[in-house]
Amino acid sequence: MAWLSSTLVLCCLTVTLGLHVIQIDATAKIRGMKSTHNLDYDEREFSPSTFAHSTINFGSKITLQQVTELEPGNTAPAFKVVTLDGEFVYPPLAGLKGPLIIHAFTNKSAFLECLWNSESSLTDLVQNLPDSTQVLFVSLDDSSVNDALWMRDQVLRVTSHRKKEVLSRLHFSPVPVFCLGNWIPSVLYSWGCSGHNCGLSQAVFTSTGWNMPVIVKRLDARYDWLMGSWSQMKHQLIDAGNGCEPAPSAAGAVAWVSEGNCSFFTKVKNMAKSNATGVLVHAGPGNPIQDMNCVGDECSTPLGIPAAMVHCEPSVAQALRYGHMVNVSFQSTPSPNFFIGIDQQGALSEMGWFLYPSFKFINWQAQWFDFYEGLQTRLHDPAWVVPVFEKVQMQGQSGAVATVNLPSDMLDFDMLELDASLSCPSERDDSCAHWDHTVQLFVCCDHFSPHCNMEMGRWITAFRRGIGRWLTDVSPLVPLLDNGRCTFTMKTVPWAMPWVVSLSLRFSHTNHSTNHSDKLYPFKLMSLYSGGTFDKEYNKRYQPIKFTVPDSTKKVELYAVITGHGSDENGCCEFCVTSHHFLVNGAFNNTRIFDSAGSALGCAMRVGEGAVPNEHGTWLYGRGGWCDGLQVNPWRFDITTQLDMSGIEANTLLYFGLYSGQDPNPSHDPGYIVMFSYLVFYK
Repeated sequence: MAWLSSTLVLCCLTVTLGLHVIQIDATAKIRGMKSTHNLDYDEREFSPSTFAHSTINFGSKITLQQVTELEPGNTAPAFKVVTLDGEFVYPPLAGLKGPLIIHAFTNKSAFLECLWNSESSLTDLVQNLPDSTQVLFVSLDDSSVNDALWMRDQVLRVTSHRKKEVLSRLHFSPVPVFCLGNWIPSVLYSWGCSGHNCGLSQAVFTSTGWNMPVIVKRLDARYDWLMGSWSQMKHQLIDAGNGCEPAPSAAGAVAWVSEGNCSFFTKVKNMAKSNATGVLVHAGPGNPIQDMNCVGDECSTPLGIPAAMVHCEPSVAQALRYGHMVNVSFQSTPSPNFFIGIDQQGALSEMGWFLYPSFKFINWQAQWFDFYEGLQTRLHDPAWVVPVFEKVQMQGQSGAVATVNLPSDMLDFDMLELDASLSCPSERDDSCAHWDHTVQLFVCCDHFSPHCNMEMGRWITAFRRGIGRWLTDVSPLVPLLDNGRCTFTMKTVPWAMPWVVSLSLRFSHTNHSTNHSDKLYPFKLMSLYSGGTFDKEYNKRYQPIKFTVPDSTKKVELYAVITGHGSDENGCCEFCVTSHHFLVNGAFNNTRIFDSAGSALGCAMRVGEGAVPNEHGTWLYGRGGWCDGLQVNPWRFDITTQLDMSGIEANTLLYFGLYSGQDPNPSHDPGYIVMFSYLVFYK
């Protein structure tokens, strides 16, 4: 197509949809506010009139029924979209090479306003978007031309001294969503989405003498800082100045405070002291809405009231200035989804919950797409696959149970992996269980064996996301499979909402070129210690274990799966740093430390390992040996050189767990440790 330039004062974008022609006003006012954005593009180079009378064919080859039936996991149909740099074609003519994220912008969302005005958010997009990923930006509004130009300008502003290569993978379309003529609008509108990044959060102001309420967009403070929520009732609004000092007049009302002069924390703290029911911070003239959050030690001070940021509506400010009664209530208006993902295989995907306005969440979903692509590659490696569960519902006391036959030549393989997935009753995340729980896999091959119903694998469910799939190497546990027919039980707490589980055992060879006679195989397990309540009695229950090494043993390995849960006054054991020690022969201290527990992004940093991103909860924080939406990796340590291998002299092993280098001693609500541990003997 040809790019046209024009000096017309009024111009229209002509879009051909099959046989229908729609005229779109492309000269919607260049808004000074998104909030009051300054559009720094060169109009001579690229102005809205560039698109005057252009004809674009978006005719779709898929039927309306096919469009309305698109669900997560379905193959994304082909489409074409005009962008500021030409035509974007999906799938690329050269074939699929990486994921695509589609982001639909609207100026009606305070969340998206902050997302696009935050320097740190934009910098994350430019610097940390995975190299495999492309992003298509579209607009839901009539001002789509100006929106595309403004979004591109915002990105250019932060790329001046940074990674410019990313610009080739960011595509900005001036065509509004309602004129795309393909399946994208249907998915945006039909995929339900609730949470911080979806819907339009609003404040509704009323006052005597007004014929209509004044409704403005709002952005609530970080939910993990201020846990309070807005009630559905009307509240009186009281002007409390800048909020940097207590305001007794705000008692029982929502405080109306200006930004600046002190931190958001100080404003909310002062209004909480004043017994306000909440805080509305209004942005200064020309300033965008900001992400209200605590900083450093401020975050440890509990504040029991909600807060949000809005633009300063002149009629509200004037009514308060004249002493008129103003009331405020809070609502959320449903909106289209703002984000869609397409993975490397061409499968549609939801994007989950963005806990705060940052492009980090796009990056994390893209990282997970890369992880999943790598997982698919691994699953194509040669292996003997034994299906155990295939989309079986897991719920209640019994969980999911299956009895399967194992290969007779099982011992010919030196690797055993668990291929596990946790999905939801329907394709949508909104059908998923709301809370995170521990899932355990138990196996019994001989009811008279001491190994019957030992744990073979452990996972933690995600908060309301059903995309998790993982490969876990449990090769040392082959001796648990001491019969040709075994019963597997996969379960979580009986009160949890249902999950749909799939599980296969994958037997394979670690190195196809190695002589099998040189390989070591696990032939015996010795059970060691389990966990328990992490209180002052925790270490008193553990006694040294004495053992001799069996004949023909060539290697001895310590194998432990340990996770910390619960929360005492120190956040133990979920959010505190604990250490777990296995002392061999009184001299060798083999230690596992959960040093990322409680860190702000401890689990977000593990998305590349398979941690499910953008969950509907506090998935970001590091935990005590685990993450939401991830398998629990076994801890393995070769202790051969620490032992007397003669089989004559006894060895000793002792376990103990510490908090801050000391025995735990919580004052109330002690947490607990879940542990299965073994010695593995190889020959």
